[in-house]
Amino acid sequence: MVLTGGGDCPGLNAVIRGVVKRASQTSDWEVVGCVESFNGVLREPTEIVELDEKRVDGLQIQGGTILGTTNKGGPFAWPVRQPDGTWITVDRSDEMLRKLRYIGVDAVINIGGDGSQRISLGLFEKGLNIVGVPKTIDNDLSLTDYTFGFQTAVQICTDAIDKLVTTAASHNRVFILEVMGRDAGWIALHSAIAGGADICLIPEIPYDIRRVREKIEQRYNKRHGYCIIVVAEGAKPCGGDVTGTVSDEVGYRHIKLGGVGEQLAADLKAAGVEHDIRYTILGHLQRGGTPVAFDRVLASEFGVRAMEFVIDGRFGQMVAYHHPDIVGIPLAEAVRTQNLVNPAGRLVHTAKGLGIAFGD
Repeated sequence: MVLTGGGDCPGLNAVIRGVVKRASQTSDWEVVGCVESFNGVLREPTEIVELDEKRVDGLQIQGGTILGTTNKGGPFAWPVRQPDGTWITVDRSDEMLRKLRYIGVDAVINIGGDGSQRISLGLFEKGLNIVGVPKTIDNDLSLTDYTFGFQTAVQICTDAIDKLVTTAASHNRVFILEVMGRDAGWIALHSAIAGGADICLIPEIPYDIRRVREKIEQRYNKRHGYCIIVVAEGAKPCGGDVTGTVSDEVGYRHIKLGGVGEQLAADLKAAGVEHDIRYTILGHLQRGGTPVAFDRVLASEFGVRAMEFVIDGRFGQMVAYHHPDIVGIPLAEAVRTQNLVNPAGRLVHTAKGLGIAFGD
């Protein structure tokens, strides 16, 4: 059984296709898909679909996921509404494992990010034959060089910067582009370098609004006439906190980030920046659309290798990209730490060498 969990991501369908294509080369395995992560098993009636070669033909070019996905609830924290209208969560993992055995599922391939792979680890420790496939546009899973979807998100953000440069130059404006990145600034950093931004604000480097203003004024004093700022949604000022709201969505456990671009514009005005400031929030545009070729290839490699792990009985592992190989990493190690931008690392050094400021 294969499933997709967490936020959607360009390349999910290519992984599903890779799994099915590889499984079709042996008569020992049939592949089914579970709708909306593990929810398809937990619901009544069960929502499971057959996946064969015909069903996945041409799937590598499609964004999203044909199985649907969710980042709410799960087998260890299933939302249940109480008679008084309040919600609690219950652990349905044992019930789900019994149901998987009953319907004849011998192994599971769980495609998802950090939260999904923590669920994979918990289920493996309970005896489920499971293999993880790393997925996140944030590229924040450790022990894999890249996660699929990341390069597509970077390309979308870079295209946006390219377009903002022309309008910013035409109007002599400061343009702020807010991109995704809760804890990790990889998307912001890569797209800032690729797009030639002047300022890049990321979660790993808290910024001083005065230093950001200084960089803006330097740009205008040198008669460049405009300034491009890329800010990750999880960026925060020195001594401050992230910009977001508490979610009222049932089963969603995170602060809903968003609005840092608007807040930054207001803070810059309050700090004395007199230039015209505009902000753009890319939001879920970064998750949508056709995956770029790199992500199609990586996702296909992950799908084929994950199925081979199932065939070989290599459970409790997550496939990972260690250039040029696709290897197996124990799930416990894969989720131990996040992959965050190193403020003293090579890529930040490169950015600073290009004149990009981080507000530090």
